[in-house]
Amino acid sequence: MTKTQFPKGFLWGASTSAFQIEGGFDEGGKGPATTDIGTGNPDIADNKIASDHYHHWKEDVDLMAEMGMKIYRMGFSWSRIMPDATGRPNKEGLKFYDQLIDYLLEKGIEPFVTLYHFECPQALVDAYGGWLDRRMIEDYVHYAEICFEHFKGRVKRWVTVNEQLIATAAGMLTGDKELDPRKRLKNMYQMSYHVSLAEHKAISRLREIDPEAKIGPVCAIQVVYPKTCKPEHVLAAEKAQELMEFYLLDLSVRGEYPPYVKSYLKKNKMFPKTKPDDEVELKKSKPDFIGVNYYFSICVEEKKGAVNYQQPPFWISDDFDICENDYLKKTEWMDKGIDPVGLHIGMQKIYHRYRLPMIVTENGMAYSDKVEKDGTIHDEYRIDYLKKHIEQLKIMIDEGIPVLGYCPWSFIDVVSSHQGFQKRYGLVYVDRTETDPKQCARIKKDSFYWYKEVIRNNGLTKESIRGKQNG
Repeated sequence: MTKTQFPKGFLWGASTSAFQIEGGFDEGGKGPATTDIGTGNPDIADNKIASDHYHHWKEDVDLMAEMGMKIYRMGFSWSRIMPDATGRPNKEGLKFYDQLIDYLLEKGIEPFVTLYHFECPQALVDAYGGWLDRRMIEDYVHYAEICFEHFKGRVKRWVTVNEQLIATAAGMLTGDKELDPRKRLKNMYQMSYHVSLAEHKAISRLREIDPEAKIGPVCAIQVVYPKTCKPEHVLAAEKAQELMEFYLLDLSVRGEYPPYVKSYLKKNKMFPKTKPDDEVELKKSKPDFIGVNYYFSICVEEKKGAVNYQQPPFWISDDFDICENDYLKKTEWMDKGIDPVGLHIGMQKIYHRYRLPMIVTENGMAYSDKVEKDGTIHDEYRIDYLKKHIEQLKIMIDEGIPVLGYCPWSFIDVVSSHQGFQKRYGLVYVDRTETDPKQCARIKKDSFYWYKEVIRNNGLTKESIRGKQNG
């Protein structure tokens, strides 16, 4: 019996990114990308083979079909499609995605494609510094045009940029080698501005090339709580959320900075260089939806003492400090705690501000999964995590918030930028170690069977399967 019936047509799916699963980094004419560098630690897997989706794509789609997925949120590798700085597309790269997308459609699965998911073509970094230079805007738009035209009618939903917050903050992803922390922050905001301009120009081009298609950004939502109800803590939390989340979404949706962020950047001499015509580009397009990536919430308190530069750039501020939330359960890889209600809080705030439909594009539980002697993988912790977040989605929908679908992270185990395969998110296990890729065999986890039943029932059931292998 269904306990939480979701609307008809709800898009149950799962997510991956190109550089974290494909491998084949030097095959099929692919060019180098910033993500090919890895951590430099030979004991941690990099993305050269990753999950070897490049050679297992058909098997992977068969598994998606077996699970009943309605939509697959995937990514294109920019440097596979455009491997150098000439702007000429790589026929072999397009052919790889042709066969993948055609097979997804054959199996009744909608391809939901991310154009830019952290992977910056190294050729463009070498040519002029990547996103720090305005030339990157037109290169991105050209790449987007190639994709829009080539896959017109087959891809009906696009993501412009995945998690711009992370994509512009991590030097290893952008190629920015600046060591001075303040200059690095200034660079981040300049790159972010260029990304937003590129995003709006791409949206405008899609409207011309394929008016039937939909497009939107994917935001790493920052659900920020004040440490206490002390007014100074509450104000710090408000400012943190404006600076870490809404400045990006305001640019994506409204084409402008929020007042506080504009003031903050000018006060700190970090406001980006702009051109007079930019405002027209930023204002003339608007996304169709907002993709939401959510794993955990954070907690902040009023700023006291010196600015701490030894933390992620987007947490660096003279207006707030990150602090612990003692009300949340923490795990080895989820060290900020697990907070299903935070998904509800964050998405509700987004809808109240922008009035656009949303789709969950990432939401997952990291764990060092173990294969039992009989070949099974009992990941009840992941099932519990997903179940509690799905319950919050149903509450939101009942309250009138338009949620289009749910794509947990990740369909199969993916290589992490810093932890390789020690940290796993997948519904499907990839049998490899950090140093030995073996055959990258696929093994269905208990969560695979559980999620299959969720999709089949279009919601959670009272008899919700918890790992029962009901193939």
